[in-house]
Amino acid sequence: MKDTVERRLHTRHRARTIVYITVPGGRRKLCKAVNLSATGVFIETSNLGLRKGQQVVLSFAINLGTIIKLHRRTAVVAHVSRGGTGLMMETYAQASN
Repeated sequence: MKDTVERRLHTRHRARTIVYITVPGGRRKLCKAVNLSATGVFIETSNLGLRKGQQVVLSFAINLGTIIKLHRRTAVVAHVSRGGTGLMMETYAQASN
């Protein structure tokens, strides 16, 4: 039996957070993040019409106790499946340039 090699650079973590995804044209959809890493996220989606390589904007609400902070990241669609969409986020350094 052949061992599979993990190609991800960052460990995925199960996520229980809500993500707003904004697609070209300004349409925004509320989705659930299934797993999250430093550079990617898999979200449950249906019928968004996303294509591999398409750019979207993700908005995460992070609860810091008394403050809720909103994080926005530009991401590129890495793959689309029946269960959802895998997105590769720009790194913080790239997003601030």
